[in-house]
This record gives sequence, C-alpha cells and structure tokens, in this order.
Amino acid sequence: MENRKKALGKGLEQLFSDERIDFNNFEQKIYETAREEDIISISLDDIRPNPYQPRKDFNEEALKELSESIKVHGVVQPIIVKRSIKGYELVAGERRTKASKLAGLTHIPAIVRDFNDEEMMEIALVENIQRENLNAIEEAECYLKILNTKHITQDELAKRFGKSRSYITNLIGILSLPSVIKDMVIRKDLSMAHARSLSKLSDQDLQIAIAEKIVKDGMSVRELEKIVNNEDYERKVKIKRAVNINPKYKLYEQALSDKTGSKVSIKNNKVEIFFDSEQDLERILEIINVTIE
Repeated sequence: MENRKKALGKGLEQLFSDERIDFNNFEQKIYETAREEDIISISLDDIRPNPYQPRKDFNEEALKELSESIKVHGVVQPIIVKRSIKGYELVAGERRTKASKLAGLTHIPAIVRDFNDEEMMEIALVENIQRENLNAIEEAECYLKILNTKHITQDELAKRFGKSRSYITNLIGILSLPSVIKDMVIRKDLSMAHARSLSKLSDQDLQIAIAEKIVKDGMSVRELEKIVNNEDYERKVKIKRAVNINPKYKLYEQALSDKTGSKVSIKNNKVEIFFDSEQDLERILEIINVTIE
C-alpha cells in the first residue's frame, strides 16, 4: 500500500515537473495502480464538484450525447474521487458524472484516492486546460493560478503546455479588462482576439465604449486594431513600430499563433511556425489537419 501511495505521489509530482504536462499520463497512472477491488460504486447524490473547478459552463449538447452513450454502454472509465466530510469530492470525471445523472443513473464506478487542497486545485486546472473547451477567461484564470501557485515563469508555463510565450502573455492580459467586457467574452459576444486588442488600451471607459461598438456594429479585429493603434489613445505598452512590415501580417501572425499555440512569423513571402521538438511539431500538424501517410 505504501508503494502504491508513493507511485501516485510521483505521478502528481510529474504532472508539473515533466518538460511537458500531460494529464492523461497522470490519470492513467491512477488506473494502472488501482486493483479491481479499488473500483467501487458510489451514489451520485454523495458526489460534489471539485471546489477548485474553474469551469463554470458545460456544453449541454455534448453532455446529452455522452449521456446517451452511457445509457447504452454504461460508464466505461471510472471517475476519480476523494473522501470528504460529506461523501466525496470529484478529482477527475465531472462530465461523466453530469452525463450519468442525465442518463438516469443513481450510482457510478469510482476510484477513491487522497489528495490535499493544493493538489485538488492543480489537478482541476490541468485537466480543464488540456481536456475542456474553456472560454478565454476561464483558460486565462487557470494559467494565472498555476503561475501563482507553482511559482514558475510564463516561459516555463508556455513550454509545459505547448504554447507560445506571447499566447500566455496575451491571454492573461485580458484578465485586466473590466468585468463587463470579460462577460462579453464569456458570452462569446467578443472574441479572444477582440479582447486582446482592447487590453492594450489604458482607459477602461474607452475599452467599454469600443467593446459596445464592436458588438453593435460587428467590428472586425482588423478594424479594431486600427482604432487601438490610433496615437490619440494611450496604450499600456508603447509599441516600437517595425519598418516596412505589412500591418496585415501582424494580424495574420497573431491569428496563426492563437490557432497553433506557437510563435509565428510572416515575412519575405514566407510563413514560419516555430516548434521546439518533434512532439511539438506533430502537435502543430495535428492542429492544422496535416497527416503524413
């Protein structure tokens, strides 16, 4: 039993010490070290969400599809929980839990493991970043919490999640926006690209006024950038303008960077997408739907 606890502890430690964070490996370690008798059936009424769960909204259509699958095949993979004063707290498997309730189940297979509060928060953050389609605000909050709790740099964080440094910086930057604008992003009235451009401005009243105009007039990101770059408006960071660079290219670079999570450069009729390993290159190719036979 002591060896089993050490193995699980090592798995959690590796979640943040490895060069690239991979929640699937961490969860797989728990399943591999679980004996058959460790998988028990617990009442869905006795389960409450991870209190550190950053995700607020779940795709109802996706949950319905999963619930229909559960009605036919059951819950294929047990959830992971920890004991609490009143029942259990979810460690991994909130979508399976919600879908099981939709399917009319009363119990669900589970593996019980012990984690402290800090570990529960780390697990919830990483699982959501790697598995869930978080909105930009939720994702930014996840990254910021990891930076604050693990005391790592943005460069280290970007490397571990396979993102570019600029992606992390820009994403966290939108958290400084007024709450009314962040609500627009959550509702998808504004895109992350719109929010990122607005975050460059210092005046919050101006940010809100422009955000409302974006929603009202359907303003594109390119049109917004022209406004944001107006020298009459004070920016948080003064931009040193490059010479002889097509301004459209910066928009294209940022769009490709957001898509791939990597640094992108467009110049001299060439598009360069940077990667730091063969695994990282394979990740990028998968994102842009390039397959090698």
